Amino acid sequence: MSQPAKDPAPGEGIRSLKSTPIFRAINFELYAKPNIVIMALGAVAITGCAGYIIYMRSKYKAMGFYTAVDSDGSERFKKKVSKWTE
Repeated sequence: MSQPAKDPAPGEGIRSLKSTPIFRAINFELYAKPNIVIMALGAVAITGCAGYIIYMRSKYKAMGFYTAVDSDGSERFKKKVSKWTE
């Protein structure tokens, strides 16, 4: 005997469709339920990384450094030297 067809609940999305185990393994994110703790840790990590990059850029700018491109195409930080202040 076959099992009765299960009606999909609202919000199930693609989880309610028939699929193969290979498809589910390859597209794991489509079938995993959202985890608030992991999502919060990821948001904190991304915000921390962006904040650190912004902080480092502001420190280089405050110290008077700029990105200089050498004749061979490499980039390096150089200290700004003004001829007007000497």
